[in-house]
Amino acid sequence: MVKKEIVLTSRQHQRSIGVDFRFIADGRPKPVVLFVHGFKGFKDAMHFNALADTIATAGSVYVKMNLSHNGVTPEHPLDFVDLEAFANNNFSIEMDDIDVVLDYIQNQGLDIPRHEINIDEIYLIGHSRGGAVSILKACEDPRIKKLVTWAAVPDLGAFWTKDFLASWKQNRVVYIKNARTLQDMPLNYQIVEDFEANSERFNIGSQLTKLNIPFMAIHGSEDETVAVESLLMFKSFYPEVIRKKIEGAGHTFGGKHPWTEPSLPDHSQQLAEQTIDFLIAKE
Repeated sequence: MVKKEIVLTSRQHQRSIGVDFRFIADGRPKPVVLFVHGFKGFKDAMHFNALADTIATAGSVYVKMNLSHNGVTPEHPLDFVDLEAFANNNFSIEMDDIDVVLDYIQNQGLDIPRHEINIDEIYLIGHSRGGAVSILKACEDPRIKKLVTWAAVPDLGAFWTKDFLASWKQNRVVYIKNARTLQDMPLNYQIVEDFEANSERFNIGSQLTKLNIPFMAIHGSEDETVAVESLLMFKSFYPEVIRKKIEGAGHTFGGKHPWTEPSLPDHSQQLAEQTIDFLIAKE
């Protein structure tokens, strides 16, 4: 398997966008699958590399990206060392970051020989909040031909209660506890202002009515972070969505950080198989 890391640059604040890709060099043009991580996530978290290997082996150029303001850096890809960037993240920046990577795929072809990559077939996968942002991006970018979400958030503002917002607005910053690292991660109120200023663009329900590509939403029945009922919301706005529920699976489908096991957990194996069956055409 061919594997490579590259670093692109965000159009906002000039932060780095770490990207890696992998594929089997078999002389056949393969679709590009771009993966977007979620909140407090990063491209090399948990078992994302094992999932990448599995889906690339099935016949894709699998690309993972770090959102530019997720708090990790190319020098420290597994640690949240840039909390200033994390504090200044917002959904406009995340959408723009995906655009930067899509542009590079389309214009540079990842510098992969053209007989190994089909840049006309770009598919998007997003996990958790990355799934929500991926939905929004797919609704407005015709370069994306298929969409898969893993435990996607159905409403970007759903976790912000009225009292929480009032306190946040007054203090201009909140601190989000990272249960794994025990860091208090700052998040500036500007993310709310960005959300409100782009309320129609970031309304997943109304944007889904504009989607016209194949869309599969996968969710664990025991998701402790985002209720499995989000599948019903996606169906109500996009009746053509293919919904898959993995019985017993939680929000990370059995993954944890760091991941040291030689194989995928059972729920993630199901996740990978369903994703492959949907995205990668069989001969």
